[in-house]
Amino acid sequence: MRGRITGISGPTVSVDMKGLKLYELVHVGNAMLTGEVVKLEEKRAIVQVYEDTRGLGPDEPVQGTGMPMTVKLGPGLLSGMFDGLQRPLYKLKDLSGPFIRPAQDVSALDPAGQWVFHPLRKKGDEVGRNEMIGYVEENHFQHFIACPHNSGGRLSWIADGNIRIDEPVGRLEDGSGIAVYHEWSVRVPRPYIRKFSPYEPLVTGQRAIDFLFTIAKGGTAIMPGGFGTGKTILEQSIAKFADVDIVVYAGCGERGNEMAEMIEEFEHLKDPWTGSSLMERTLLVINTSNMPVAAREASIYTAITMAEYYRDMGYHVLLLADSISRWAEALREISSSLEEMPGEEGYPTYLASRLSSFAERAGVVETYSGKIGSLSMVLSVSPPGGDFTEPVTQSCLRTTGTFLMLDTSLAHRRHFPAINWFQSYSLYRAELSGYYRENVSQKWEEVQMSCRDLLQKEEALREVVEIVGLEGIQDPDRLLLHAAEMIRTQFLNQNAYTDDAFSSLDKTLASIERILDFYKHAAERLKQGAAIDEILSGISF
Repeated sequence: MRGRITGISGPTVSVDMKGLKLYELVHVGNAMLTGEVVKLEEKRAIVQVYEDTRGLGPDEPVQGTGMPMTVKLGPGLLSGMFDGLQRPLYKLKDLSGPFIRPAQDVSALDPAGQWVFHPLRKKGDEVGRNEMIGYVEENHFQHFIACPHNSGGRLSWIADGNIRIDEPVGRLEDGSGIAVYHEWSVRVPRPYIRKFSPYEPLVTGQRAIDFLFTIAKGGTAIMPGGFGTGKTILEQSIAKFADVDIVVYAGCGERGNEMAEMIEEFEHLKDPWTGSSLMERTLLVINTSNMPVAAREASIYTAITMAEYYRDMGYHVLLLADSISRWAEALREISSSLEEMPGEEGYPTYLASRLSSFAERAGVVETYSGKIGSLSMVLSVSPPGGDFTEPVTQSCLRTTGTFLMLDTSLAHRRHFPAINWFQSYSLYRAELSGYYRENVSQKWEEVQMSCRDLLQKEEALREVVEIVGLEGIQDPDRLLLHAAEMIRTQFLNQNAYTDDAFSSLDKTLASIERILDFYKHAAERLKQGAAIDEILSGISF
C-alpha cells in the first residue's frame, strides 16, 4: 500500500492514502523515515514522524506496513541503552558515529547472539498461552521464554542447549513454532490473569520516603518540583538503591549532559543488592531534548512495554520517567500540529486520560505462568515556575498514590531530598501498615505518628517565634524546636553522595527512635528542674 506526501507541518505529515489504520506504522519519504498514523480523514491520513523531517518534500512516497509500532522483546535487552524507538544507541554510534542519522533500522536484539536454553517442559507436554517453557541466563537473571500469547497446544519438539536469537526453541503439534523473541505493540498493555492491591513497600533507601511517604511495590508516585529541586538526583538515587529486581529508566526530554553523567555513573557503580555492576539490572530508554519530539512521546510507551515484559516473568520492576512534563510538552506540540482543539494551557483535552491509562499499567499482577510480578512507577514532573496547579501535575495527582512535593525553599537551604513534609502524602499507609508491624517493628506506626506530631507542633510554634523571638518562649518549646531541627537535619536530610545515601528500614527506625528518645528524656529532665542550656549542651550525635 503506497501513497504520497501532500503536506508537512513540523513532525506531522499529511498523506494522500486510503486503507491505513489508526496507529499503523508507515515509512515516510525517500529516506524511509519511521512514522505512525495518528489521525484518519476521508481522503487522507495524518502521520506522526518519529525522526527529523528536515529534507522531506511533497509528493515523496509513503508506504504502510500493516502493523502498529512494536518493540522486540527477548534476551539481550538488559544493560542496553535505547532511543524512543528501541534502537540501540551503542550500535547506532558504531554505525554512524555520535550523531544519529535518520532512517537507521537497527534491531534491538543482537541477531548473532548465542544463548543456552534450559527447557522447563518436555516433548508431549500441554502448554497454554503465555506459559513458560524454558529460560536462558541473562546477566544473573533467568530470562523465561513463553508460549505465544495467542496460541497453545501440545509440544512436538523443544530445544535444549545453544540457540541463536532467531532460532525457534519449540514447536507445537499444529506446526506453529515458539520463538526466542516476539514483538508487541507499545500502546497495548500486556495481559495478566488478575491484579492485586499493593501489600509490600518499595524500599528506596530514602528515609523521608520510606518512613513518611511510602511507595508500594506495584504503586505509582510523582515528584513535582521546580528547577534545582533535585528531581533527577533523587530519581537516580532511587534507581541505584530501590529494592527491585529490574530498573527501567526513561530519560524523557532531559538535557543530554545530565543523561551522559548518569550513564557514566551507572556503568561504574556496583549494585548494593547483588554486588555486581548496576547496569546488569538496568535498562535505559534515552530521548534527550535535542532528539525528535515525536519520538519523545513514544519513548515512555517503549519503556513501559519492556518493563511489563520482565514483570510477566515474575520480577519486581521499577519504571522511572524523568520527566513526564517533557512528554506532555511533546504531546502538546504534536496536538498543535494536528490542529486539535487545545485544552488548558494549550495541552490536548485528552491529556488526563492519556496519563491515567499510562499509570494504570502499574500494579501487582498474577501472570499467565502463575508467577506474581509487580511494576512500580516513579514519575518526576517539572511544573513551569514551580506552579503545582498546572495541568500535568493535577492530572498526575488524580491517578498516583504517593505525592512527593519537592520544595524550592528547602533546596535553597541545601536540604535534600527537598521533600516538603507537610504537602506530601501517601495513600498506601493503611495497606502497608500490616507489613511494617510484621516485618520491621510493632512500634512503626506509633513512632511515625510521634514524628509527624512533633514536626506539626514545630510549624505552629515557628509563627510564635517570629513574633516574640526565641527568648520569648518557654523552655519546653525551645526543646521541641531543637528536637524538630534534629529530625530535619539528621533524619530527613540525606546526602546522595555519601555512605548515608541508603538507609534500610531497620536503620531508619533506629535513627528516628534515637531522636525521639532524646526528646522524651530531655523533657523529663526539664520537669525535674534541669536548665535547658545544660540539656542542649550535652547533646552528642
